[in-house]
Amino acid sequence: MSPSTEPRSAPTMAQIADRAGTSVPTVSKVLNGGTDVSEAMRHRVMEAAQELGYRRKARARVGADHRPVAPLVDVVVKHMEGSWISRVLEGVEAEAARYGVDLALTVARSDENWIRRLLRRPSIGAIIVLVDTSAAQLNVLTSGAIPVVVIDPISRPPADVASIGATNWDGGRLAAEHLLDLGHSRIGIIGGRRTELSSSARIDGFVTALRGAGVAVPPNWLAYCDWDRERAHRAATAMLSSQAARPSAIFACSDFMALGAYDAARDASLSIPAELSVVGFDDIQESAWATPPMTTVQQPIVEMGAAAFRMLYQADRTESPLSTGGSATRMELETRLITRLSTRSPA
Repeated sequence: MSPSTEPRSAPTMAQIADRAGTSVPTVSKVLNGGTDVSEAMRHRVMEAAQELGYRRKARARVGADHRPVAPLVDVVVKHMEGSWISRVLEGVEAEAARYGVDLALTVARSDENWIRRLLRRPSIGAIIVLVDTSAAQLNVLTSGAIPVVVIDPISRPPADVASIGATNWDGGRLAAEHLLDLGHSRIGIIGGRRTELSSSARIDGFVTALRGAGVAVPPNWLAYCDWDRERAHRAATAMLSSQAARPSAIFACSDFMALGAYDAARDASLSIPAELSVVGFDDIQESAWATPPMTTVQQPIVEMGAAAFRMLYQADRTESPLSTGGSATRMELETRLITRLSTRSPA
């Protein structure tokens, strides 16, 4: 075998230590989630590990008595509020119970302590939900032999990180086609965050369908409300403030923000759907409980959680990586329109 075709040896902790300007024991502490290392040194070590392409070997799943322990999956969330996250966890938990796997739930604060906690646990992998993880943070986990699946990623994940989402663009298109079929041409839009993948895709699909029908959205009828009901309430109030030229329908990129449009309609003494049609997105329980029940685009939230678990579990069972050739699995589950009583033809 010629020198050019000889396989490259895997990088070692000694090489990482040499590049980071530290010792092998310090490198070992960082890669295993140790806490008695300065943040500056921690970043230097992880940068060196990433540059060298280091991957820690998976740890044996044994307890302090050296007996095998039940397999574990980490679930990392930004917060525990709202039914959306509860339904994701419902899907993860049901699949975990089916296969006898324990779950460790971690709330990701603004610091990186959650990453160190994951590095200390011998888990099958991590499911990350609604946490805007950086490429560097994800590389820390993969370098630490923790496979990752991101559910509904906020920012585009690196190519070698697996992710699961919904067909957000198609969902936006479905919402627009529904309103167009009813005869609406004066339509306002309430988005989440301007730079967030799911919000951008929903708006893009919605606006593309409108343009295809020759319908334009005035700039002051498009608002980004950070997924917040009160901000959506204020944005919808501004859209509805003109009696002469107000929208006959509002599409919101989440049911929670659509409820803000309900609040604005109530404050303006406008009847839903007689004077204002409203379409949401998600199909959380609150949308069916609203008065009137809300037309919405359903994304399979429970199934997304279940699919993320199965992806990690099967990869572990078959000892197959989630990424091959620098490209990881990207799964998108189908959205569909749920028609209820919040939409009708404009008066």
